[in-house]
Amino acid sequence: MIHILKANEDHVKGIRKVCSDGNWATYREIYAKEYIERVIEEFYNEERILKEVTTSNREWGGYFVAIEKGEVIGAGGGGMIGDNEGELYVLYLDPTRRNEGIGTLLLEAITQQQKEEFHAGKQWVSVQQGNQKGIPFYEARGFVFECEQDGYGNKEDEDYRSLRYYRFI
Repeated sequence: MIHILKANEDHVKGIRKVCSDGNWATYREIYAKEYIERVIEEFYNEERILKEVTTSNREWGGYFVAIEKGEVIGAGGGGMIGDNEGELYVLYLDPTRRNEGIGTLLLEAITQQQKEEFHAGKQWVSVQQGNQKGIPFYEARGFVFECEQDGYGNKEDEDYRSLRYYRFI
């Protein structure tokens, strides 16, 4: 049975593994190896994740994890970017566990937090152009394309693009 709960220190290594493995599975065909490694090192190192599982406020609501048999099989988190607008910052699964509803359960937990604790009425997500795992997932859950922008962390010779989606919640 899968349980969705707020992450704590015991989940740091599992979050790191799920987010790193999920990142590789999602982007290995569309991004350079160096870009993926740079993003993983910045966001999914144990020191940062430890800080992010022990911090929860409007700007970062903390990590939520999907746990099965004591193992982290999915992780996600978000925060508020305005008075009534939330953002989903991260959502990854063990790549072997896609299409089981785990991502939907995590998204629902993050959305519930944003609605109930922070009074969000609108939710945003950025999806990398070419991410054919994420784009159909978010569109199926009511997110609507708004615009395209530079991808996060582009270096001078990189032109990765990010797609902004929103939905009313």
